[in-house]
Amino acid sequence: MGLYVIMLGPPGAGKGTQAERLAKRLGVPRVSTGDILREAVSAGSDLGRQVQAVMSRGELVGDALMVEVVRERVCRPDAAAGFVLDGFPRTIAQAEALEALLDGRGTPAVVELVVPEDELVRRLSARRVCTGCGVNAWAADTACAACGGRLVQRDDDMAEVVRERLRVFARQTQPMVAFYRDRGGYRPIDGTRTPDEVTAEVTRIVTEHRS
Repeated sequence: MGLYVIMLGPPGAGKGTQAERLAKRLGVPRVSTGDILREAVSAGSDLGRQVQAVMSRGELVGDALMVEVVRERVCRPDAAAGFVLDGFPRTIAQAEALEALLDGRGTPAVVELVVPEDELVRRLSARRVCTGCGVNAWAADTACAACGGRLVQRDDDMAEVVRERLRVFARQTQPMVAFYRDRGGYRPIDGTRTPDEVTAEVTRIVTEHRS
């Protein structure tokens, strides 16, 4: 039986950071949909070519294709003991497919980072991206600490765009909270605390779930 963790939360809640920290602590891979989609395209596999065709048309990767990309990743040997999912599932159809994939392998711990909309807008609109190496920085920074590159604001981090992204998230993704609440293993936590405090709480929840 492996240890499976699903991190839920809107853009800006910090689930990527927490998923990365938790995966390192547990010694299992963090499975980020953004990373595995880019990896699939780079690998040039049949699956990757399907993904590239969809993305090149400016479309979102559909449920069936996304499930296949995730299935391929989590069936690798390094995920045999478990994994931490970041960005998947995003829809009920994806959640149901994941449930079938994990049938007999264990019940996932589902952690939702809860952060008010105004705080999410503040966080995301303050984010900057380095034009040199691509790392995230913050509005108070004047240059990238990693490479000294120029920092810019992404178009989708402007306040009005952020609020629309959050509305889309609530409409498409929040129904999964009810899905997982009914199945057990779901825990919401306060994502407004410091990253270290959130990490401690996430670790405690997952450890309790494991035992």
